[in-house]
Amino acid sequence: MRINVIKVSSLLMTVVIVTLMTGLHYLKQQAEKPLSLDEPLLLTVKKGQFSNSILKKLKEQSLIEDTFGLKVMLKMMPEIAEVKAGTYEIAPGMNGIDVFQLIASGKEKQFTLTLVEGLRWQDWEKQLTNHPYVKVGQDFSENIKSFSHDIEGQSLEGWLMPDTYHFVAGTSAFTLVKWAYNAMQKELALQWQNRYQNVPYATPYEALIMASIIEKETALSEERSRIAGVFVNRLRLNMRLQTDPTVIYGIEDFDGNIRRKDLRQATPYNTYVIKGLTPTPIAMPSKLAINAALNPLATDELYFVSKGDGSHHFSETLQEHNQAVRQYQLNR
Repeated sequence: MRINVIKVSSLLMTVVIVTLMTGLHYLKQQAEKPLSLDEPLLLTVKKGQFSNSILKKLKEQSLIEDTFGLKVMLKMMPEIAEVKAGTYEIAPGMNGIDVFQLIASGKEKQFTLTLVEGLRWQDWEKQLTNHPYVKVGQDFSENIKSFSHDIEGQSLEGWLMPDTYHFVAGTSAFTLVKWAYNAMQKELALQWQNRYQNVPYATPYEALIMASIIEKETALSEERSRIAGVFVNRLRLNMRLQTDPTVIYGIEDFDGNIRRKDLRQATPYNTYVIKGLTPTPIAMPSKLAINAALNPLATDELYFVSKGDGSHHFSETLQEHNQAVRQYQLNR
């Protein structure tokens, strides 16, 4: 009789264990079901938020049908229930466990912002402040004003390195500005050390100004050092640079057309009127433009004119230049 009781007890225990194992297997299968997701989705976890609220959100968005299996798995895997605040990218094919492993890892979605060479600070500022995942605090303008006051030229113009910057959601616009500023400082210092020694710039900032003018004059990499050579020749001969992009920079609300009166208008940026460089850069120059400014091509050329196809015709004499102007500008 006692033997029968032991057998029955063993049988019951086996049944219980099998049932539990079967149940856990089923719950694990439920938790590992792929989310109902056809394209990547951003999920933001706020500070102080717990796994239960995330489960609720996943269900409300119809990404999972039943949260029970996932709840059980989170109890059995407490390390993935320790969620970290941030914005995460949920990809198609991921299941609930994958989601919580991602959130527990703290590997937030990396956003990008490309600051393009040749743009002005006002253009970059719009990009920064309009990005949906960049944080623009109420003190942004004041911080920029204070920061600009302490840098050479007292303007951010030219001082931000064109590049693609990677950041997580909530990164402040001012932080991105400082990243770009520090990158430009580092690059300018490096290139200044390796410059051609006879360039007519007293400071790295003057080279930055020249680089910005070169950047606006041509988009062709093979022309940058040649244009730099022309400008350097003119500086050495005390000739005015006479470059349209500087004139444009000095015109408020420029409408796209340079008129004769604009070329005569006395502004700090009108190089048809002033001699030497402009007081600040006129755009954000690339590394290549900085390199061209500091390593100009050795040439006797003093003039160039646009050919209308993005390239330029270069001349050593005014007579040749005037002929090129008639050919490429007046007789179009």
